[in-house]
Amino acid sequence: MVRLKFGLWMMAALLWAGVAAAQQQAWIQVEAQPSLAEAENRARAYAAAFPDVVGYRLGSRWYGIALGPYAPDDAARRLADLRRENLIPADSYLSDGTNFRERFFPVGTPAPAPQPVTRAPVAPAPAPVAEAPTEPSAPVVAPDETPAQARQSEAALTRAEREDLQRALQWQGFYASAIDGAFGPGTRKSMADWQAAMGAEPTGILTVRQRAMLVANWQADLAAFGFETVTEAASGIEIDLPLGLVQFDHYEPPFVHYTPKVAGGMRLILISQPGDRAALYGLYDILQTLTIIPTTGERSRGERSFEINGVSATTQSHAFAETKAGLIKGYLLVWSPGQADQAARVLDRMKASFRPIGNRALDPGMVPMTDAARRGLLAGLELRRPLRSRSGFYVDPVGHVVTAAEAVAGCGRITLDTVTEATVAFSDAASGLALLTPNTPLAPPAVAGFQIAPDRIGAEVAVAGYPYEDTLPAPVITFGVLEDIQGLNGEAGLKRLAIGTLPGDAGGPVLDGTGAVLGMLLPRAVGGARLLPDGVEFATDAATIAQTLAAQGITVTLAPASGGLAPQDLTRKAMGMTVLVSCWN
Repeated sequence: MVRLKFGLWMMAALLWAGVAAAQQQAWIQVEAQPSLAEAENRARAYAAAFPDVVGYRLGSRWYGIALGPYAPDDAARRLADLRRENLIPADSYLSDGTNFRERFFPVGTPAPAPQPVTRAPVAPAPAPVAEAPTEPSAPVVAPDETPAQARQSEAALTRAEREDLQRALQWQGFYASAIDGAFGPGTRKSMADWQAAMGAEPTGILTVRQRAMLVANWQADLAAFGFETVTEAASGIEIDLPLGLVQFDHYEPPFVHYTPKVAGGMRLILISQPGDRAALYGLYDILQTLTIIPTTGERSRGERSFEINGVSATTQSHAFAETKAGLIKGYLLVWSPGQADQAARVLDRMKASFRPIGNRALDPGMVPMTDAARRGLLAGLELRRPLRSRSGFYVDPVGHVVTAAEAVAGCGRITLDTVTEATVAFSDAASGLALLTPNTPLAPPAVAGFQIAPDRIGAEVAVAGYPYEDTLPAPVITFGVLEDIQGLNGEAGLKRLAIGTLPGDAGGPVLDGTGAVLGMLLPRAVGGARLLPDGVEFATDAATIAQTLAAQGITVTLAPASGGLAPQDLTRKAMGMTVLVSCWN
């Protein structure tokens, strides 16, 4: 269903009263349909609820369904009542009928009810001859100004009135330039486009009636949205919010919750917490585990800010946050697909007005929560959490990932970096290796280059991984020493490391000082008669990995001989190839 996108609220009565002498009738247009059959069906549906439904073919060759006619001020009041009670679409608007052509609903005129007989019966009169139904016609609309008259009345406008016309055109999506009160070619074109959309002659010069209708609809929408500048002292945020649609509900650090005033309406959340870039990145990952942010949609993360767009068949959302001076501030809007037009206007206003203020953020301790609540909920929002997360690394340019077999055992779903779905192409408990194939091809920032040549015992090595599983947004580099190139009982294909790791590191690459991959970190053995001391870990060696991948049709890249890398360069290379592997129910 496509509807024309204008609204009107109670204040429109005042604006329309000034032109009531020129226009004696007004209609509430509730929707438009592209075909006559669809329009007739929708008109009959509305007629079951309203006694004054009419349908007209529109100048755009669509078919409009309206209520009325009314006096202009009565139409504005009725529109306000119906919108407030959610009895008509939110984008219904007031029309002056200039866009109406032939009437298609209702068809014909019902016969008058028979009158009761109060006198003695007489011989019956001949049956009346039915009159041929008259052809429905367009409503009569009072003549409007000529372009010359419109230009003359336009000349009397104040600068503020001219700027309001530009703002109204901008709000309706017809004008995208500066608000300066100057009616240049851009403004004239936007006026002509608006006139064409309303079914009027596109002269580019608005008449008194058209100006009144345009501004009335703009101010009506503003009233319906109820935008107000909110200074949120506790969170340190100043922003314009649609308080006609949402209302403050509660604090739950790091969020300020605003709930919809009408069931099924938009939901709005302000974000405020202490934190630097690392905390911002952590928030970026955490937000994407919320059920109100669908897993599909564009994402972008920069050095100091991020944006997340979630899109699904039932839910859409937009999140923004930035860090400045050790504080993270932002907002999150959630809506249904049917509210997309409203949400676009709300987001435009929020983006333009958002401003961190002061030097404070929400105190994480202002609302007490139990540890159990924090594990299952984030600030009252349902989380999607994996069963476990481990590490892995890219082994070819299309994004195949090697990880520990333990990481993917018994998973209903597997993701890479919490976003990309993946499937298990190979898993071998004996070697501890698993190979994952992304469901959509990836372009990894870096691909592992393997070192197959003999190792130098005692050399420094590094493990790249996610020791805290999905808590941190980026890999952690842990340094240690290569102690042996076999197991404790002389097992081949293993390397023994002196290094301190955590369960989340398992599956991560073991690198030498040049950034070449020497192997993959194995998870610590659980159970058994012997418990190894902390700092003793094992890795599957590079040759075993290369042979396993060759059997799966993947030829590994051998690392070229090179000198040692500076710590920052080694870290950059390791982080580019390392990926978070998450196992879900």
